[in-house]
Amino acid sequence: MDKISNSDKSQVLIDALPYIQKYSDKVVVVKYGGNAMTNKELKDAVMTDIVLLSLVGIKVVLVHGGGPEINEMLKKIGHESRFINGLRYTDETTIDIVKMVLAGKVNKELVQLLAQHKGSAVGLCGIDGEMLVAEKKTTEDGQDLGYVGEITRVNTKPILDALSNGNIPVIATVATDSKGNTYNINADTAAARIAAELGAESLILMTDIAGLLRDKDDPSTLIPKVQVSEVPFLKMQGIISGGMIPKIECCVEAVRRGVKGAVIIDGRVPHSILIEILSNEGIGTQFV
Repeated sequence: MDKISNSDKSQVLIDALPYIQKYSDKVVVVKYGGNAMTNKELKDAVMTDIVLLSLVGIKVVLVHGGGPEINEMLKKIGHESRFINGLRYTDETTIDIVKMVLAGKVNKELVQLLAQHKGSAVGLCGIDGEMLVAEKKTTEDGQDLGYVGEITRVNTKPILDALSNGNIPVIATVATDSKGNTYNINADTAAARIAAELGAESLILMTDIAGLLRDKDDPSTLIPKVQVSEVPFLKMQGIISGGMIPKIECCVEAVRRGVKGAVIIDGRVPHSILIEILSNEGIGTQFV
């Protein structure tokens, strides 16, 4: 690759300036998962992006999943993973593993990785300071999911404390209730609720697809912007279907609760977070 000239470097910074000004001192919630979480190069790119945004005065909150690591640990102990309507059935053994893997292994590895990229991060989970309070969730047809929770309340104080101390909060999505039960929470849902309660400027969901496509097999049919009022119509047309439905519902929920914009971006593209925030074109599909 040709070395970028100094004048090109300065032009890049000048072009980024209005976006840095727009987001300065604002909160951006990033839901981190999928391929970007397992591929080492992509992982490094995400950490670089988050540290850079943090250093230019953008308050980044990182919310993460960890499905593959949970599956791996359950397999190691010989415990079967069961899914009901795409949600993990969570018995007592599974919730113990979820807590260990999400709030322990995955969370601390991300904090460590941000530190290696010269970022200052603090690891939190929904149980800390009763950040995420939940009740038991059942499926629409009344099936029991075990310890899977529905968020009833978000206490933003632990997140705001971390941000005001100049730290990047890294949040594992387990929650608690008044009886001391622990619940597994879908990371997309948690990120949307956290973004809403923080009055975030933007919610970014990292996925393994380019965004919402008119034709799911043709990346050139990407829909760059969707009004939340158009979503029911897009569902009727079958453009929003399958695994995209819950992700898009999270975006709609976040926007309805006051987040300025929610966007689904392709986490397989290196530096997709920077492209989204610091450029006019953006990347992926934005819901407004």
